[in-house]
Amino acid sequence: MEVFGSSGTRGIVNESLTPSFAMEVAQAAGSVWDDDRVGIARDTRVTGEMIADAVASGLASVGTDIDRLGVTPTPAAQAYAERAGIPVVIVTASHNPPEFNGIKLVGSDGVGLSVDELERIEEVFLADASDTRAWNEVGRSRRVETANDDYLDELLDVVDVDRIAGANLTVALDPGHGAASLTSPQFFRALGCDVVTVNAQPDGHFPGRDAEPIPENLDDLGRLVQATDADLGIAHDGDGDRAVFFDETGEYMEGDATLAALVAAELDPGETTVSAVNVSQRLVDAVSAADAELELTPIGSTYIVSRIRELQKQGISVPIAGEGNGGLFFPRYRLARDGAFTAARFLELVASRNASEIVAPYSGYHNIRVNLTYEDRTERDAMLDAAAEWARDVDVELSTQDGIRLDYGDAWVLTRPSGTEPLIRLYAEAGSEQRAQELVDHVREALERGRQ
Repeated sequence: MEVFGSSGTRGIVNESLTPSFAMEVAQAAGSVWDDDRVGIARDTRVTGEMIADAVASGLASVGTDIDRLGVTPTPAAQAYAERAGIPVVIVTASHNPPEFNGIKLVGSDGVGLSVDELERIEEVFLADASDTRAWNEVGRSRRVETANDDYLDELLDVVDVDRIAGANLTVALDPGHGAASLTSPQFFRALGCDVVTVNAQPDGHFPGRDAEPIPENLDDLGRLVQATDADLGIAHDGDGDRAVFFDETGEYMEGDATLAALVAAELDPGETTVSAVNVSQRLVDAVSAADAELELTPIGSTYIVSRIRELQKQGISVPIAGEGNGGLFFPRYRLARDGAFTAARFLELVASRNASEIVAPYSGYHNIRVNLTYEDRTERDAMLDAAAEWARDVDVELSTQDGIRLDYGDAWVLTRPSGTEPLIRLYAEAGSEQRAQELVDHVREALERGRQ
């Protein structure tokens, strides 16, 4: 796909992502969708209102009425789509820096569009074939003020409130100035938790920390857990569809470890879970112990959703899926990543034992993630070609399903270009940090040779 990546389309505002681009994408989507009304939601970014206005103009120009939801976490917008039975355009760049924004498209079932659906919209966009209407047939807008409150009510209906409330838990929460600042504090208090917060005021400049919930951005949350003797620290990304955790000592818990722990609690023999090609051995171990199956896809929620749907059509049970970045799916609840729901499911486990004990069985691995920048597509391709040539000469198992993955048996390393940023990402996992770093260094050397 040229326009849509693994999680929609994103770019720096007024450079690669302009109001005219957003309008044209919305025109194409509105032309393909057979719906009289479409919702628009956005996160807290300072450019969100401008891009949402452009999207509204594009939809109205093809005769579509618009529900303006305002600042709404992505999972709340997906819940609204399912509840109202209409598609929703979400203006968000998720974890990207504040100068970025983006567009994510959700169907009337509340699920992100499949690759096939995105390609149909992309074809209309690239062919400039949108079905614009006469002046007296354009769409009209209305504001919807209840999307967040209705979402919270739905969450409270599907989690074990009594179990969590009965444990008298203290939660330290960092919504990262994002859209979940409007929902997660209220949600965890409604679960009976004492809630202390940091970076909980909505602010699209992200003054307290960057939007991506990775360890180097979350020092304040770790300190807050320690200072308040919290049972769990929870952090979200900019649009609230991910959750990562700190244990009761204020230590960051690897996302792959919490994913494995949740899968172990959810998965029964004979069932299947779905993850991406950067899968951790932790998850492999948890699936094997459950006597279940693991399916792998390219990295990105779009691919995971598509595979879950295929498996469900075959009558295969997929109770949980996701990636180690905190983006999990619980398809029996909704086929959407939801940071607040994921955190609530983890709190159900914390109600019985310490967070550190929950992930202890999955702590024997070390992960390293490195990002390399490139100037243009030509340089990127040269770097990846050099890495591929190097990988072919290494006598280990090689996979090119999504990028270049080398599996050494006791360790693995993956190289792939980002689908949303001008970056080449390196992932490595091994039984020791030194071994993981060595693998990253070898691949980085090959990439850098391609840059010369």
